[in-house]
Amino acid sequence: MPLPATTPVRSLLLGLIGDGITASRTPRMHELEGARLGVPTIYRAVDTAQPAVASASLEDLLTAAIRLGFDGLNITHPFKQEVISLLDEVSEEARRIGSVNTVVIDRDRRTRGHNTDVTGFARGFDAGLAGADRKRVVQIGAGGAGRAVAFALAAAGVGELVIADVSEERARALAADVGDAVRVVALGEIGPALSVADGLVNATPVGMRAHPGSPVDAALLRPQLWVADVVYLPLDTQLLRDARAIGCRTLDGSGMAVNQAVDAFALFSGMTADPQRMRETFLSLGP
Repeated sequence: MPLPATTPVRSLLLGLIGDGITASRTPRMHELEGARLGVPTIYRAVDTAQPAVASASLEDLLTAAIRLGFDGLNITHPFKQEVISLLDEVSEEARRIGSVNTVVIDRDRRTRGHNTDVTGFARGFDAGLAGADRKRVVQIGAGGAGRAVAFALAAAGVGELVIADVSEERARALAADVGDAVRVVALGEIGPALSVADGLVNATPVGMRAHPGSPVDAALLRPQLWVADVVYLPLDTQLLRDARAIGCRTLDGSGMAVNQAVDAFALFSGMTADPQRMRETFLSLGP
């Protein structure tokens, strides 16, 4: 059956650069969606934790991808901020957020950075925590993912956002960028903030298979608190298990992971991906 006239008849070569991402589900989401839309797609994970590329710099990996004819890259922990200075262009939103997770490489080998994490988290939050109170929210993590989450929460109407990070300087820089209704507390002093909060978001890598554990002492959680985690490998993190055990409403990282991929695929291909189909692919790849 011939492809619709609006479908680009070409292939896509994509990649993901990050640390500890060998088991990422993003490659299969893009490959299968491309196949379903009639665009052969090859997507490779470039894991800097692996010996073959451990000595390469981010600039080396980006340059290699450009020379090899890649059409685009996803960028994840810990490179979402570092990559900005290496790009030819950065979208206005990504520049404002200070974090890039999607890089489009055009036919002239020019690179343009985007951020699809903000819309990815926002849509996942709206779907998974519909109606949740958001007068006061505590966010742990002010890195690349944390910056996107903070801007998404501010846009969602959070009354007061409290940010804690291993680097108070980084947390304060994010708070200044997001706006007036944001304050910073030391990571070891979030107890009082959590005691009056409506929700908690983990935007750190703690909970990933490469970084096991929880960023929060379970004793600080309360049943009235909703708890969200951006980690999706694994989906069921220690934080979410602790929260569910005392009756908290929870949100795993699948919504952000899938929705950011939907938006990234559109940037890479110029085509509209099917969110439900990509979610089904994501969930089929493991718990």
